[in-house]
Amino acid sequence: MTGNAARTQSVHQIINRPLSSGKKLSRLEDMWAENVFNLSKMQASLPKGVFKSIKNTITTGEKLDPSVADAVATAMRDWAMGKGAMYYAHVFYPMTNLSAEKHDGFISVQGDGNVISEFSGKVLVQGEPDGSSFPNGGIRDTFEARGYTGWDVTSPAYIMETDNGSTLCIPTVFVSWTGEALDKKVPLLRSIAAMDKAARKVLSLLGNEDIAHVNSSCGAEQEYFLVDANFASQRPDLLLAGRTLFGKLPAKGQEFDDHYFGAIPERVQVFMQDVEETLYKLGIPAKTRHNEVAPGQFEIAPFFEAANVASDHQQLLMTVLKNTAKKHGFVCLLHEKPFAGINGSGKHVNWSVGNSTQGNLLDPGDSPHDNAQFLVFCGAVIRGVHKYGPLMRAAIATASNDHRLGANEAPPAIMSVYLGTQLEEVFEQIKTGSVKDSKKKGVMDLGVDVLPDLTKDAGDRNRTSPFAFTGNRFEFRAVGSSQSVSGPLIVLNTMLADSLNWIGDRLEAELAKGLDLDTAILTVLKEIMENHGQVIFGGNGYSEEWHKMAVEERGLANLRTTADALPVLKEKYIEDLFEKTGVLTPVELESRFEVYAEQYILSIEVEAKLVVSMAKTVIYPAAVEYLSKLSSTIASLSGLGIDFEKESAKKIADLTNQMVGAVAKLSEAMAKHDFANTEEKLQYCAQTLRPLMDEVRTFADALEGEIADSFWPLPTYQEMLFIK
Repeated sequence: MTGNAARTQSVHQIINRPLSSGKKLSRLEDMWAENVFNLSKMQASLPKGVFKSIKNTITTGEKLDPSVADAVATAMRDWAMGKGAMYYAHVFYPMTNLSAEKHDGFISVQGDGNVISEFSGKVLVQGEPDGSSFPNGGIRDTFEARGYTGWDVTSPAYIMETDNGSTLCIPTVFVSWTGEALDKKVPLLRSIAAMDKAARKVLSLLGNEDIAHVNSSCGAEQEYFLVDANFASQRPDLLLAGRTLFGKLPAKGQEFDDHYFGAIPERVQVFMQDVEETLYKLGIPAKTRHNEVAPGQFEIAPFFEAANVASDHQQLLMTVLKNTAKKHGFVCLLHEKPFAGINGSGKHVNWSVGNSTQGNLLDPGDSPHDNAQFLVFCGAVIRGVHKYGPLMRAAIATASNDHRLGANEAPPAIMSVYLGTQLEEVFEQIKTGSVKDSKKKGVMDLGVDVLPDLTKDAGDRNRTSPFAFTGNRFEFRAVGSSQSVSGPLIVLNTMLADSLNWIGDRLEAELAKGLDLDTAILTVLKEIMENHGQVIFGGNGYSEEWHKMAVEERGLANLRTTADALPVLKEKYIEDLFEKTGVLTPVELESRFEVYAEQYILSIEVEAKLVVSMAKTVIYPAAVEYLSKLSSTIASLSGLGIDFEKESAKKIADLTNQMVGAVAKLSEAMAKHDFANTEEKLQYCAQTLRPLMDEVRTFADALEGEIADSFWPLPTYQEMLFIK
């Protein structure tokens, strides 16, 4: 097919697609965690002593008793095979933001040629995938291949169902033969342990005696786009880069705000219901679904869970979204900016800390000015964000997220804390040395008798803040939609652990001077506000005034690109933070810089290659074909004595030549390979290749606006965003 023939056929197929009635969902209670080997299933299948040991490890973080492994493995195998599983997989999370899995069969061949099903405790606890093919940032040489997976008992095993069968999936850690973490789970678990230890010390100093294990929680709001597979298959950029490298904006985008929270298209809702049924069977508490701001954009948000389990579930959720989309004739785009000129996608990470005895430690209650425990933990967050804001920025730094951070659709790259009017006033009082009162909630009278009075919170929300307090948690709004939440959670837990350790030491010092507890708390919080209060900001984070004030007056970092942000991982104070908390060794931290830098560089290089290829082999031929047709038509009309305008042809010829020239510049720039170090190459990608790619796009998109639609070969924004 040539020209837009393939596009036309795709549109015809989509609009004539039979409407799916979907399937009626089972009762939630019946399908909830049906495919999860959770505590209730363990209790029903394990000896009492074994179950007690496993439960103690899961709920308190105590060391796993290896003697229980065989009993658990047998029960897990029997349960899985009873659900049709013939294979098991150790699932782990390398430094790629993706999941990895190695499948093995339960089959064991006997000496007589017969087979039995076998799954031992040794196999459950430890596996050995090839460690050389995953990014390690220089920890191992390529020829050193050994890597280990280790069973994470705190994250439940589950069955992943497909049309072709089921697999028992076992969440694991992934480490090298030399013991370094090659994944995102090991440092996450370490960060939780560090935060738990520091939090318990502070809670003890605050007078608490019965203190349970302290954990962080996470609820991640996942945004995504759906594009019909007929269109996506004709877009090399979507298939290989996850975003459109070319595309003119349609006449209508999101200007009318008519998509946001609008009625969900029927085909999309059937897809969503299918996703949710799979998630419920996997024990993932999907809570919210709705249309997002941009046309073709949607959101799903689960209820919060313990950070480690929430992280695993987030990885599963992304997998389920992509796999289910294929069944419904969609491609699910998790890229942060798949379409230029309209809102991109984020993954707002709602983060809090707490335990079973003291509850949510970031819940201010009705009188936050009297809630010393909350004020201490909130003060620790404020100090952490100010000291380690650049690290927070580095934790969300990717080539794809650079497209959205700082635009008027997402938080700026400057890390600040929004507390809301009520808490900001309380901490300002602390700065003066006394706390007397805090603003109360109010009631709205809407002036219509049949409508109920509505409770009015003590403060508004700020959607321009990258890290905002939202009632009983902080919302890290700058996290990208395609990212694993482990990285941001590791940073938040670690910086909180550091601040709580500092607060604990300072409280002990003040109490040793003879101060009473309340006075000691106020003294320490006052010190935090004097030294770190400049990170608190409640205004418009999009404004140029804030950007100027943040950098010039408050000394906050504005790391605009990944090339600017990633070198933070090499700073000595960041190395010290991770080393003293035991979350990452210097070697492990350096490896992460190298891995993430390589991922950024490779992403830019792949996109640059695609820009050159598509411009030369897709857009240029279309422009030449149309120009030839147009020129021939003009000549024919001229032969008939009709004086036809020639400016359109000239404009198309000029734009085509300019595009070809821009492609030549980009190709020449891509040939450079002599860089002094990784940092120089990062900046070259950000400051040279990316602008040259944008230059090619400028001319190509202008051509799309000039060439007759019947000659344009790529599915357009109008088609991809609005035809479902």
